Amino acid sequence: MSIKTTKKLVLFSVLILAVAVLTACAQAPVATEVPVAVPTQTCPAPVPCPEIPETVAAPFEELWKSSPHADDTAEAFRHWDAENPAEVPADCATCHSSTGFQDFVGADGSAAFMTDANAPVGSVITCVTCHNEATLTLNTVKFPSGVELTGLGGEATCMTCHQGRASMVQVDEAITKAAVKDEDTISADLGFINIHYFAAAVSRYGTEVKGGYEYAGNTYDTLFEHVSEVQTCTDCHNSHTLEVKIDTCKGCHEVESVEDLRTIREPSSAGDYDGDGNVTEGIYDELEGLKALTLTAIQAYASEVAGAPILYSADAYPYFFADANANGTIDEGEGKYVSWTPRLLKAAYNFQTVTKDPGGFAHGGKYLIQLLHDSIANLNEKLGTPVDLTTAARDDAGHFASNTEAWRHWDAEGEVPGTCAKCHNAEGLPQFIKNGVNIAMEPTSGLYCTTCHNSAEWPALYAMDSVTFPSGAKLGFADAPNANLCLNCHQGRESTSSVDKAIGTLTADEVSENLRFRNVHYFAAGATLFGTDAKGVYEYAGKTYKGVNVHATGFSTCVNCHDPHGLTVKTAACAGCHTTTDPKTIRMTSVADYDGDGDVKEGIAGEIETLAEKLYAAIVAKSGATPLVYSASAYPYWFADANANGAIDDGEEGYAAWTPRLLKAAYNYQYVQKDPGAFAHNGIYIMQVLYDSIQDVGGSTTGLIRP
Repeated sequence: MSIKTTKKLVLFSVLILAVAVLTACAQAPVATEVPVAVPTQTCPAPVPCPEIPETVAAPFEELWKSSPHADDTAEAFRHWDAENPAEVPADCATCHSSTGFQDFVGADGSAAFMTDANAPVGSVITCVTCHNEATLTLNTVKFPSGVELTGLGGEATCMTCHQGRASMVQVDEAITKAAVKDEDTISADLGFINIHYFAAAVSRYGTEVKGGYEYAGNTYDTLFEHVSEVQTCTDCHNSHTLEVKIDTCKGCHEVESVEDLRTIREPSSAGDYDGDGNVTEGIYDELEGLKALTLTAIQAYASEVAGAPILYSADAYPYFFADANANGTIDEGEGKYVSWTPRLLKAAYNFQTVTKDPGGFAHGGKYLIQLLHDSIANLNEKLGTPVDLTTAARDDAGHFASNTEAWRHWDAEGEVPGTCAKCHNAEGLPQFIKNGVNIAMEPTSGLYCTTCHNSAEWPALYAMDSVTFPSGAKLGFADAPNANLCLNCHQGRESTSSVDKAIGTLTADEVSENLRFRNVHYFAAGATLFGTDAKGVYEYAGKTYKGVNVHATGFSTCVNCHDPHGLTVKTAACAGCHTTTDPKTIRMTSVADYDGDGDVKEGIAGEIETLAEKLYAAIVAKSGATPLVYSASAYPYWFADANANGAIDDGEEGYAAWTPRLLKAAYNYQYVQKDPGAFAHNGIYIMQVLYDSIQDVGGSTTGLIRP
């Protein structure tokens, strides 16, 4: 074939291709035969042929480029470059490469929740890491502790990597494997356990996921509940830049920059957590103070007990180094610390856990405070000069102490019953105020600001004209409707009428298997304050009792005497009328020796304490062959003391031989124990009740005086 003929064929082919393109542009039907002549058809107007862009811009790409997820120079993505072969190991690839994460979630067609293969180096967290069907439907996260959280929604993507790589489970497993004889024995089989970096989910979910080392016998904060609109990772962080949404913070906090977040401290944080005397600094600084104390305790223990000084570096692996020359600096040749004991390992693990979550103060600062506090306390057990924690607070006050039984009692059930929700759920009181009833609710971490402050009229408090007490009485502070909020929960759950109803037609000393102890519940201060108007205690027929305790002007309501957030007594205010700031030492002008102990100078608190002791003795004596024994912290509080040794022993069950007379006296005794401030709330009323109870149950009142 000649060159000329070849050129003609090539030209003909080009023309044929042009016909195909133009036909496609005109959306003409596909020809069934190859044309034998060059068509003259052109793209019809007004539909032009589309221009295909060279690249398609990804939404938010520029934002993503500025984020740590896109930094291909970072150690997080370059750490394995020098390896041979240069690969990210499978156990690291999930979070340190895009292909590894897709492998883990099953986006590559493999099984989900496992990374099957090593990943190539240099792969950052890209758009497709998160924007694929498998990741977008991810809803479950399993933590190193073995705890699995479900129903997480979009948070699951973030928490898959921001959960750390260790927990108290791994720490305990290492200690068990080392088989040390006690907490202070050095073992060559023990090494430092690193939680890894940015374990924000550990800080936020607290004891629920057991990411920190939690010491036996202590309770810890659970999930940190922010306001309802700011609860997830992406509520606070831009999902592409990872930056904090500072404008969102401004809605509630007086901040202008991310740095300002470190200064945030809510009124509920009344304690001086690091004991430095500053209760206005932010939670960030409280944690920094506690970290310094923890490191001091770690170093003291390492020198005194382990016999090998220790140093820490946040930026240099393996973080804890042997200070061979004890000069306080990491010198050349000083390698990793190897003189680990179980006690030292636990504290060091917690110290690193807090250090490696720089936003921990916001994610769940109270949990981290508890971890550090307990680490110091545990190390102190072996230090010649313990680190001073006497002024350092571990927990918040009752309303905000989310680690306590008042808030955690229903965790296993997952629901606070309607009968308890008004006072044991953050949203219970607003629900009751608005609707007059309570419904079952999920457990919450203490009260919220919006429990008492009406969110619709922020920051105004809810106002109530009166509150209905268990006796049926409607009472309140007429001139201070806001103060009536306290009375909703601090009124008890029983009264004279409910005790009488339980007794029914039984005679005073008739034993009945149907009769059970009636527990007033805790801190019934409101009922004490209103005295016989509320009838919170059991009042005996034919007796008269004091009504509402009218204190001095300006001190008539709960919040006049108590800080509503910290719940502390405003003791400084007492000095305005009394010669002391210790309320327990205050006594009225009366010189009467109410308890008959010969001391007419002790405070009313002392008078009540002795009267209560006399009542307890009378109750035990009246209970007969199987005496009663009381426990303030163990339900059902009154136990049958089978061996009469005055203690609750294994196998001794709740007392069941109740008579009406015994029940009344026991109820009143319990009432006084459960209102530790009764001497101030209405001391006269309480002493009247105690005197009458002693008398009725058969105790001696010789030398006693009834107010």
